[in-house]
This record gives sequence, C-alpha cells and structure tokens, in this order.
Amino acid sequence: MIAFIPARGGSKGVPGKNIKELCGKPLIAYTIEACKKAKHIDRVIVTTDDEDIARVAREYGAEVPFMRPDYLASDTASAVDVYIHAAEFVMNETGEKLEKFMVCLPTVPCRDEHHIDEAIEKFEADKSTTLISFTEAETPPGWYHVVDENGRVSNAGFGAAGSNIANRQTNATFYIPNGAIYILDYELLKEKRTYYCDNTTTYVMSREDSVDIDYPIDFEIAELMMEKKLDNN
Repeated sequence: MIAFIPARGGSKGVPGKNIKELCGKPLIAYTIEACKKAKHIDRVIVTTDDEDIARVAREYGAEVPFMRPDYLASDTASAVDVYIHAAEFVMNETGEKLEKFMVCLPTVPCRDEHHIDEAIEKFEADKSTTLISFTEAETPPGWYHVVDENGRVSNAGFGAAGSNIANRQTNATFYIPNGAIYILDYELLKEKRTYYCDNTTTYVMSREDSVDIDYPIDFEIAELMMEKKLDNN
C-alpha cells in the first residue's frame, strides 16, 4: 500500500510546524519513519508545496515526486482534492489503478509502524471500504456551549437533553478522528468526496498516541509522551 503524507508549508498556529524540531528531529520525520518501517507500506510519498519540507522529507527517505500546485496549498484547499491529486499522479506515473491508499498526517508523531500495520491488517480482516483511526473524545458533546454577545450561555445542541449537567461517567463513550491513519478509496473520494460510507471501519488508538499538534503547547505534550515511551522501553 502507498502512504501519502500531506505537509503544507503554511501554518498559522505554529509557523513552520511540519519541520519544527521535536525531540531532536523535524516533526514530519516521525511520520515518514513510521511509514517506512511498516511492513505493509510499499511507498511513502510526501505531497507538499514547500521546498524546505521537500528537502527534509527526502533526507528522511520519503519520495517527493511532485510539488503540490498553489491552488491545493491554500488555507481553503480541500484535503479531498489534495489526496485525489496525489493518487492521480501515481496512477499517471505507473499506468495502474490505485484503488486504496493510506494518508498519515505529519502532525501525529506518536503514531508508529505498529499502529500502521495493525490498521492495515484490521482493514483487510474487516473487508472494509475505508478505515479511519479514532481516539476516545475527552469531552462529551452535551458539555459544549455557546456564549452570546451579552455573555449568556446556552447549550450548543449536541447530545441528549440534560446531558450537559450529567456526570462524565454517565455519558456514552464518543470517539473522534485523530488524524493518524486513513485508508481511503479512490472511487469513493472522486465520486462522493468523503472518507466515510456504510462499510467504514475504525482503528482506535490511545489518547497518548493520538496527540495532534496544532498549537505550541502540543509540542510539549508530544515531547512528554515520547519521553514516557522511551522510559517504558
């Protein structure tokens, strides 16, 4: 299976995020290394618009066979279009149909090769159309509120009535995508522009392995998780 790693140059939350150093290596290096070590991954391709990211990606063994066009590198560019563009590049390059492929976001550095291989094996065992990795949500939907211009609060409308004042233990368990692993179907993306269908299966990961870096503090959290892993090994 081919793994695509999307790594746009622009990042408002953390400038230069994808190649910012984390525990001595650029952030993107962890995802590249995990994909390269996974026994079920044949190619690792980084799709980027940024020459510095491309250089670092190649240093860590990923392919960067094309530079992402500007229209796919803006804040408003659709991830679906980015993945279709990458898949169609490979199909044009090889002359073969690419029915399934993996996407691993570079902002989830604690995901390793074991997660990738386990996800692929579960995907195949479940005979699924797509697979998405999830982690348990920290906050029940009923706890979300909105605040109006006068500072007054009201329930955001998620979850059952009254669930916003229920104890955490009495709420159902909810899950959110963690960005670590997607196994996608080209035809589904092209025709329906979605990752999900009636035959989408899940790969559930721990919160510790699901740290997704969006803000500067997330680097500190990821560093703590990695140090913990090293101590346990």
